[in-house]
Amino acid sequence: MISDIHEKRLDEAVQKLRAETGLQAIYGQLCNVADDVQVRALVAAAEEALGGTDVLINNAGLGGSRRLVEMDDAEWSRVLDISLTGTFRMTRAMLPHMQARRRGAIVNNASVLGWRAQKEQSHYAAAKAGVMALTRCSAMEAAEFGVRINAVAPSIALHDFLKKSAPADLLRQLSEREAFGRAAEVWEVANVMVFLASDYASYMTGEVLPVSSQRA
Repeated sequence: MISDIHEKRLDEAVQKLRAETGLQAIYGQLCNVADDVQVRALVAAAEEALGGTDVLINNAGLGGSRRLVEMDDAEWSRVLDISLTGTFRMTRAMLPHMQARRRGAIVNNASVLGWRAQKEQSHYAAAKAGVMALTRCSAMEAAEFGVRINAVAPSIALHDFLKKSAPADLLRQLSEREAFGRAAEVWEVANVMVFLASDYASYMTGEVLPVSSQRA
C-alpha cells in the first residue's frame, strides 16, 4: 500500500511497481497527512487490503529555503504540520492495530538537519529534530507491545521532487560536501529503511540511523 497527496503521481507509482515486480496486489490510496480523517482512512484501507499492516514507513515531508526573519507563520506551520505532525498522526492511527497484534515496525524519515545547522532551514530542521524525538519517545511506549519504531536521517538524496523544490546551485553545493562527492541515490536510503523494518533489526528501537557520507 502506497500513498500520495497527488493522484496522478500515485497512480503512476502503483503502475510502475506492478510492472517492475509482476505483482498486482499493490494498492494506492490518496492521503494528505495534514488531515486526520484522511490519515485514518489510509490506515483502515491498508489494514483491510493487506490483512493487517506489518510495516509503516513515514516518508511524507515538506521543506523549502527561507531565512528566519523572512518566514511567516503559515510557512513555518505548514512544514511542521506535514513533516512532524503528519508523522505523529500516522503513528497514532497505526499503533493501536500493531499493538493489538503485538508486532510491527515503524520507520520514520528524519534528516541530519535534526542534528546539524544549515542556513534557511530553521523550519525543516526543527521538524526533523522533532521527528527524532518523537521516534525515541513513541518507541518506549510501543516496546511494551512488541512494536519497534526507528528512523533514518539522510543527508541528501536526489529525487525529482527535491530537484523541483530546491535551487540547483544549493543541491550541487550540498552534494559536493559529501565524502563521496555526490548525493545518495534514493535506493541507498531505502535499503536502510528496509533493514530497520526487517527482523535483522529486531533488537533496535528508538534509534536514529544516519545515512550520510559527510566529512567529519
